[in-house]
Amino acid sequence: MKQTRPLRTFLLILFFTVIASLIALPRELPVHFSVLGRDINYTIKRPALNFTLLGRPIYRDFELKQGLDIQGGMQVVLRADTSKVEATDRAAALESAREIIQRRVDLFGVSEPVIQTSRVGSEDRIIVELAGVNDVGQALQLIGTTAQLDFRLQVASPSAEATQSALAFLEQFEPTGLTGKDLKRSSVQYDPQTGEPVVAMEFSPEGTQKFAEITKNHRGDILAIFLDDFPVSLPQINDPIVDGRAVISGTFTLDQAKELNIQLNAGALPVPIEVIEQHTIGASLGQEAVEKSVRAGMIGLACVIAFMILYYGWKGVLASISLVIYAILTVALYKLLNITLTLPGIAGLLLTIGMAVDSNILIFERMKEELRMGQPFTRAMELGFGRAWDSIKDANVATIFTALVLINPLDFPFLNTSGLVRGFGVTLFIGVLTSLFTGLVVTRTLMRLFLKGPTEGEPRVSAKGAQR
Repeated sequence: MKQTRPLRTFLLILFFTVIASLIALPRELPVHFSVLGRDINYTIKRPALNFTLLGRPIYRDFELKQGLDIQGGMQVVLRADTSKVEATDRAAALESAREIIQRRVDLFGVSEPVIQTSRVGSEDRIIVELAGVNDVGQALQLIGTTAQLDFRLQVASPSAEATQSALAFLEQFEPTGLTGKDLKRSSVQYDPQTGEPVVAMEFSPEGTQKFAEITKNHRGDILAIFLDDFPVSLPQINDPIVDGRAVISGTFTLDQAKELNIQLNAGALPVPIEVIEQHTIGASLGQEAVEKSVRAGMIGLACVIAFMILYYGWKGVLASISLVIYAILTVALYKLLNITLTLPGIAGLLLTIGMAVDSNILIFERMKEELRMGQPFTRAMELGFGRAWDSIKDANVATIFTALVLINPLDFPFLNTSGLVRGFGVTLFIGVLTSLFTGLVVTRTLMRLFLKGPTEGEPRVSAKGAQR
């Protein structure tokens, strides 16, 4: 029974290691070598996850996401002028500006952009990171202008051509003169009769007059809401509205209502945006840094493995196998969790590779103490793992708290908000948790299965000091 449990655990570890190895592989891995005068040329291709679940296609190619400093691209820091916005509305105005920039970037076709807000002193800023962007001028023009909201009446019936052409669709509508400047604010409310979420709009005095005239003369028509020439809602005018308070109802989910509310506020609370910093990073510089970092990591890993084997013998061999499994699991987790890898993130990964053997060293040294006290090898091994846990736990819990402070998951304003520092914190956090698993579970399982007595050069000593 005692032998069955470690064997079962070992088979589970082996199974998950094989799966993680397939995920961690690069998209194509060329293999070239010669055997008995024959040249072997083969390319290992990473399998992709491609299937249909409940009618929904699911596809993952497990490509490692690269950050701006690796892939190249640009970082733009924008200053949002919220001085003319009411203090109670500034947070909503800044979030609205961030949302509209997010939508513009999505339409621009940038993959995995990073867009976040921050406050530096008395300034509100929006930081935009666009990996893989080459046309800097077009990107700046895209994100550096204020959102424009306007209301347009549908003057033509939908046609087959309009469903195929965006230009033909836009030609169905004509401006009414009612714009985001006339909209005081919008909010998400609930219909008192149905309980469904709705979006309520409140117009300024001038906007109230415009809106009243439009709704009086165009009852039953579509009054479309456009944001940056993009239709965000197509409500129908049911009744004349003269008090400047309107409600957009429909089959909204709460998330849809919140999204429409943010889009309306993006035009209702226009925030002037100014580009204050711009950084362009070449992909070649990032790739060169990655290659050097990976080379340094491989050298460091080899040095750690050599030290463990030379100093601890067979126990060091098993610890090195555990260390390789740690590296495979860590890279696979990066891909599964869609973690964007940056240069600071690579530094965090390399740091945790060195830290991953700390627990093994503590355990092995504790085992030596138990052997010197005359304990049998198997019992000394179990006591070594058990009694070293307090030191391992304290050291790793302290590191986990440090990583959480760097990540700042709750976005506390008095803590770090830099994406690069957060990337370092994320890789450090994952590395510590994974190293705990490999150090305490994987190494322990391997030792239970493959080590049955004291290794060469480690004689067992009785309590009186006589060697056995």
